[in-house]
Amino acid sequence: MGNWRKSSYSGPDDGNNCVEIANTPTRIAVRDSKTPARAALTFPTEAFTAFINSLAKEL
Repeated sequence: MGNWRKSSYSGPDDGNNCVEIANTPTRIAVRDSKTPARAALTFPTEAFTAFINSLAKEL
């Protein structure tokens, strides 16, 4: 995975305490910004999208 990015909600004070994501056409990877060298969780794009959509419905 190449381009890791943080949430737009991560401000300057908490920018090092969040999750980062990176994606390819078929996979989404998630990692802890405090320990970027450690392992990342990866998910098929469809499964991650369904997960995020279910969270959005709860808001």
